[in-house]
Amino acid sequence: MPTTTPPSHWSAPRLSARWWPVFLRNLLVWRKLAVPSLVGNIAEPLMWLVAFGYGMGALVGQVNMVTPQGTVAVPYILFLASGSICMSAMNAASFEALYSAFSRMHVQKTWDGIMNAPVSLDDVVLAEMLWAGFKALFSVCAIMVVMLALGISHSPKLLLAIPVLLGAGIAFSCIALVFNALAQGYDFFTYYFTLFLTPMMFLSGVFFPREQLPDLLRHFSDWLPLTNAVELVRPLFMDQWPDRAWLHALVLLVYTVVGFWTALALTRKRFGR
Repeated sequence: MPTTTPPSHWSAPRLSARWWPVFLRNLLVWRKLAVPSLVGNIAEPLMWLVAFGYGMGALVGQVNMVTPQGTVAVPYILFLASGSICMSAMNAASFEALYSAFSRMHVQKTWDGIMNAPVSLDDVVLAEMLWAGFKALFSVCAIMVVMLALGISHSPKLLLAIPVLLGAGIAFSCIALVFNALAQGYDFFTYYFTLFLTPMMFLSGVFFPREQLPDLLRHFSDWLPLTNAVELVRPLFMDQWPDRAWLHALVLLVYTVVGFWTALALTRKRFGR
Protein backbone atom coordinates (compact mmCIF):
# COMPACT_ATOMS: atom_id res chain seq x y z
CA MET A 1 0.00 0.00 0.00
CA PRO A 2 1.26 3.51 -0.78
CA THR A 3 2.20 5.50 2.30
CA THR A 4 1.09 9.06 2.74
CA THR A 5 3.63 11.55 4.00
CA PRO A 6 2.30 13.55 6.94
CA PRO A 7 2.18 17.29 6.31
CA SER A 8 5.23 19.23 7.39
CA HIS A 9 5.08 21.34 10.53
CA TRP A 10 6.25 24.20 8.30
CA SER A 11 3.45 23.88 5.77
CA ALA A 12 1.33 26.95 5.02
CA PRO A 13 -1.11 28.00 7.76
CA ARG A 14 -4.55 26.46 7.35
CA LEU A 15 -6.78 29.20 8.69
CA SER A 16 -10.52 29.72 8.83
CA ALA A 17 -13.06 31.99 10.50
CA ARG A 18 -13.17 29.60 13.47
CA TRP A 19 -10.49 31.67 15.18
CA TRP A 20 -13.20 34.17 16.12
CA PRO A 21 -14.96 32.03 18.80
CA VAL A 22 -11.57 31.41 20.44
CA PHE A 23 -10.83 35.14 20.40
CA LEU A 24 -14.29 35.86 21.81
CA ARG A 25 -13.79 33.26 24.55
CA ASN A 26 -10.59 35.01 25.68
CA LEU A 27 -12.37 38.36 25.63
CA LEU A 28 -15.27 37.09 27.75
CA VAL A 29 -12.90 35.61 30.33
CA TRP A 30 -10.82 38.81 30.41
CA ARG A 31 -13.91 40.96 31.01
CA LYS A 32 -14.21 39.45 34.50
CA LEU A 33 -10.75 40.78 35.39
CA ALA A 34 -10.60 43.76 33.04
CA VAL A 35 -10.11 46.47 35.66
CA PRO A 36 -7.23 44.88 37.64
CA SER A 37 -5.69 43.73 34.35
CA LEU A 38 -5.71 47.25 32.91
CA VAL A 39 -4.42 48.74 36.16
CA GLY A 40 -1.54 46.28 36.13
CA ASN A 41 -0.70 47.02 32.50
CA ILE A 42 -0.81 50.82 32.75
CA ALA A 43 0.62 51.36 36.26
CA GLU A 44 4.24 50.56 35.39
CA PRO A 45 4.48 52.69 32.21
CA LEU A 46 2.81 55.60 33.98
CA MET A 47 5.34 55.32 36.82
CA TRP A 48 8.13 55.38 34.22
CA LEU A 49 6.52 58.43 32.65
CA VAL A 50 6.09 60.35 35.89
CA ALA A 51 9.46 59.42 37.41
CA PHE A 52 11.57 59.90 34.30
CA GLY A 53 9.39 62.30 32.32
CA TYR A 54 8.93 64.86 35.06
CA GLY A 55 11.88 63.96 37.28
CA MET A 56 14.64 63.53 34.72
CA GLY A 57 12.80 65.80 32.31
CA ALA A 58 13.35 68.69 34.73
CA LEU A 59 17.10 68.05 34.47
CA VAL A 60 17.28 67.25 30.76
CA GLY A 61 14.80 69.87 29.57
CA GLN A 62 14.65 69.23 25.85
CA VAL A 63 16.06 66.60 23.53
CA ASN A 64 17.44 67.47 20.10
CA MET A 65 15.97 65.15 17.47
CA VAL A 66 17.06 64.84 13.86
CA THR A 67 14.00 64.95 11.57
CA PRO A 68 13.57 65.37 7.79
CA GLN A 69 12.76 69.02 8.55
CA GLY A 70 16.00 69.44 10.48
CA THR A 71 17.00 69.25 14.14
CA VAL A 72 14.05 69.85 16.44
CA ALA A 73 14.10 70.46 20.20
CA VAL A 74 11.48 68.25 21.86
CA PRO A 75 10.43 68.32 25.54
CA TYR A 76 11.82 65.22 27.20
CA ILE A 77 8.46 64.13 28.57
CA LEU A 78 7.03 64.14 25.02
CA PHE A 79 10.06 62.20 23.79
CA LEU A 80 9.67 59.65 26.59
CA ALA A 81 5.88 59.34 26.28
CA SER A 82 6.02 58.56 22.57
CA GLY A 83 8.56 55.80 23.19
CA SER A 84 7.12 54.38 26.38
CA ILE A 85 3.69 53.83 24.82
CA CYS A 86 5.34 51.58 22.22
CA MET A 87 7.20 49.81 25.02
CA SER A 88 3.85 49.31 26.77
CA ALA A 89 2.39 47.68 23.65
CA MET A 90 5.42 45.38 23.52
CA ASN A 91 5.17 44.37 27.18
CA ALA A 92 1.38 43.91 27.26
CA ALA A 93 1.37 41.74 24.14
CA SER A 94 4.37 39.74 25.33
CA PHE A 95 2.91 39.00 28.76
CA GLU A 96 -0.38 37.85 27.24
CA ALA A 97 1.25 35.68 24.57
CA LEU A 98 3.64 34.16 27.11
CA TYR A 99 2.19 33.70 30.58
CA SER A 100 -1.52 33.71 29.75
CA ALA A 101 -1.18 31.71 26.52
CA PHE A 102 1.11 29.18 28.24
CA SER A 103 -1.44 28.74 31.01
CA ARG A 104 -4.19 28.05 28.50
CA MET A 105 -1.98 25.78 26.39
CA HIS A 106 -0.04 23.78 28.98
CA VAL A 107 -1.37 24.26 32.51
CA GLN A 108 -5.14 24.54 32.09
CA LYS A 109 -5.24 22.46 28.87
CA THR A 110 -7.76 24.94 27.45
CA TRP A 111 -6.39 24.50 23.94
CA ASP A 112 -6.98 20.76 24.10
CA GLY A 113 -10.58 21.34 25.13
CA ILE A 114 -11.11 23.85 22.32
CA MET A 115 -9.68 21.45 19.74
CA ASN A 116 -12.25 18.82 20.72
CA ALA A 117 -14.60 21.09 18.82
CA PRO A 118 -14.10 21.54 15.05
CA VAL A 119 -11.38 24.13 15.62
CA SER A 120 -7.86 23.54 14.31
CA LEU A 121 -4.63 24.28 16.13
CA ASP A 122 -3.81 26.85 13.46
CA ASP A 123 -6.99 28.79 14.29
CA VAL A 124 -6.20 28.64 18.02
CA VAL A 125 -2.71 30.08 17.49
CA LEU A 126 -4.12 32.80 15.21
CA ALA A 127 -6.72 33.70 17.84
CA GLU A 128 -4.05 33.89 20.55
CA MET A 129 -1.91 36.13 18.36
CA LEU A 130 -4.75 38.54 17.61
CA TRP A 131 -6.05 38.50 21.17
CA ALA A 132 -2.62 39.45 22.59
CA GLY A 133 -2.38 42.28 20.06
CA PHE A 134 -5.84 43.62 20.86
CA LYS A 135 -5.27 43.33 24.61
CA ALA A 136 -2.12 45.41 24.18
CA LEU A 137 -4.21 47.96 22.27
CA PHE A 138 -6.67 48.23 25.17
CA SER A 139 -3.78 49.01 27.50
CA VAL A 140 -2.08 51.60 25.30
CA CYS A 141 -5.37 53.37 24.61
CA ALA A 142 -5.88 53.75 28.37
CA ILE A 143 -2.33 55.11 28.67
CA MET A 144 -2.91 57.48 25.75
CA VAL A 145 -6.02 58.90 27.46
CA VAL A 146 -3.90 59.69 30.54
CA MET A 147 -1.23 61.31 28.36
CA LEU A 148 -3.86 63.47 26.69
CA ALA A 149 -5.22 64.45 30.11
CA LEU A 150 -1.71 65.48 31.17
CA GLY A 151 -1.42 67.63 28.04
CA ILE A 152 1.67 65.86 26.76
CA SER A 153 0.40 65.97 23.18
CA HIS A 154 -2.78 67.10 21.48
CA SER A 155 -1.82 66.20 17.92
CA PRO A 156 -4.80 64.95 15.84
CA LYS A 157 -2.34 62.58 14.16
CA LEU A 158 -2.39 60.48 17.35
CA LEU A 159 -5.44 58.72 15.95
CA LEU A 160 -3.11 57.12 13.40
CA ALA A 161 -0.95 55.81 16.24
CA ILE A 162 -3.75 53.43 17.24
CA PRO A 163 -3.43 51.07 14.21
CA VAL A 164 0.36 51.34 14.43
CA LEU A 165 0.33 50.26 18.09
CA LEU A 166 -2.08 47.44 17.23
CA GLY A 167 0.31 46.25 14.53
CA ALA A 168 3.24 46.49 16.95
CA GLY A 169 1.32 44.49 19.56
CA ILE A 170 0.53 41.78 17.02
CA ALA A 171 4.17 41.64 15.90
CA PHE A 172 5.39 41.17 19.47
CA SER A 173 2.69 38.60 20.20
CA CYS A 174 3.97 36.53 17.25
CA ILE A 175 7.54 36.65 18.57
CA ALA A 176 6.37 35.76 22.08
CA LEU A 177 4.36 32.79 20.80
CA VAL A 178 7.59 31.33 19.45
CA PHE A 179 8.96 31.20 23.00
CA ASN A 180 5.61 29.99 24.27
CA ALA A 181 5.87 26.98 21.96
CA LEU A 182 9.37 26.19 23.26
CA ALA A 183 8.71 26.70 26.97
CA GLN A 184 8.45 23.84 29.45
CA GLY A 185 7.65 26.15 32.36
CA TYR A 186 7.19 29.78 33.32
CA ASP A 187 10.86 30.20 34.24
CA PHE A 188 11.82 29.86 30.58
CA PHE A 189 10.27 33.26 29.86
CA THR A 190 12.95 34.94 31.96
CA TYR A 191 15.39 34.38 29.08
CA TYR A 192 13.05 36.16 26.67
CA PHE A 193 12.67 39.22 28.89
CA THR A 194 16.30 39.37 29.98
CA LEU A 195 18.01 38.63 26.68
CA PHE A 196 15.56 40.14 24.19
CA LEU A 197 13.04 42.64 25.54
CA THR A 198 15.17 44.46 28.11
CA PRO A 199 18.13 45.18 25.77
CA MET A 200 15.67 46.29 23.08
CA MET A 201 14.12 48.82 25.49
CA PHE A 202 17.47 50.58 25.78
CA LEU A 203 18.52 50.28 22.14
CA SER A 204 15.31 51.42 20.44
CA GLY A 205 15.27 55.11 21.32
CA VAL A 206 12.68 54.93 24.10
CA PHE A 207 14.72 56.78 26.75
CA PHE A 208 17.29 58.66 24.67
CA PRO A 209 17.96 59.38 20.97
CA ARG A 210 19.59 56.49 19.15
CA GLU A 211 22.12 58.90 17.66
CA GLN A 212 23.95 58.62 21.01
CA LEU A 213 24.68 54.93 20.37
CA PRO A 214 27.90 53.66 18.74
CA ASP A 215 27.48 53.22 15.00
CA LEU A 216 27.47 49.40 15.17
CA LEU A 217 24.73 49.31 17.81
CA ARG A 218 22.73 51.99 16.04
CA HIS A 219 22.74 50.10 12.74
CA PHE A 220 21.77 46.93 14.61
CA SER A 221 18.91 48.71 16.36
CA ASP A 222 17.56 49.94 13.01
CA TRP A 223 16.06 46.48 12.48
CA LEU A 224 14.58 45.89 15.92
CA PRO A 225 10.78 45.79 15.98
CA LEU A 226 10.50 48.26 18.87
CA THR A 227 12.72 50.76 17.04
CA ASN A 228 10.47 50.71 14.01
CA ALA A 229 7.34 51.09 16.14
CA VAL A 230 8.88 54.11 17.88
CA GLU A 231 9.94 55.62 14.55
CA LEU A 232 6.32 55.44 13.39
CA VAL A 233 4.65 56.69 16.58
CA ARG A 234 6.99 59.45 17.83
CA PRO A 235 6.50 61.80 14.86
CA LEU A 236 2.73 61.48 15.31
CA PHE A 237 3.10 62.72 18.90
CA MET A 238 5.04 65.67 17.47
CA ASP A 239 2.28 66.36 14.90
CA GLN A 240 4.58 65.27 12.06
CA TRP A 241 4.50 62.46 9.52
CA PRO A 242 6.97 59.57 9.96
CA ASP A 243 9.91 59.44 7.60
CA ARG A 244 10.09 56.24 5.50
CA ALA A 245 6.91 54.96 7.11
CA TRP A 246 6.65 52.20 4.51
CA LEU A 247 10.03 50.76 5.57
CA HIS A 248 9.18 50.72 9.27
CA ALA A 249 5.78 49.16 8.55
CA LEU A 250 7.46 46.54 6.33
CA VAL A 251 9.90 45.57 9.10
CA LEU A 252 7.00 45.06 11.53
CA LEU A 253 5.15 43.05 8.90
CA VAL A 254 8.16 40.77 8.34
CA TYR A 255 8.45 40.14 12.09
CA THR A 256 4.73 39.37 12.18
CA VAL A 257 4.71 36.90 9.27
CA VAL A 258 7.97 35.15 10.15
CA GLY A 259 7.11 35.11 13.86
CA PHE A 260 3.63 33.69 13.33
CA TRP A 261 4.80 31.04 10.89
CA THR A 262 7.63 29.97 13.20
CA ALA A 263 5.36 29.93 16.25
CA LEU A 264 2.77 27.90 14.38
CA ALA A 265 5.35 25.36 13.17
CA LEU A 266 6.83 24.92 16.64
CA THR A 267 3.38 24.65 18.22
CA ARG A 268 2.36 22.01 15.65
CA LYS A 269 5.50 20.08 16.51
CA ARG A 270 4.74 20.37 20.22
CA PHE A 271 1.23 19.01 19.74
CA GLY A 272 2.45 16.35 17.31
CA ARG A 273 0.15 17.46 14.51
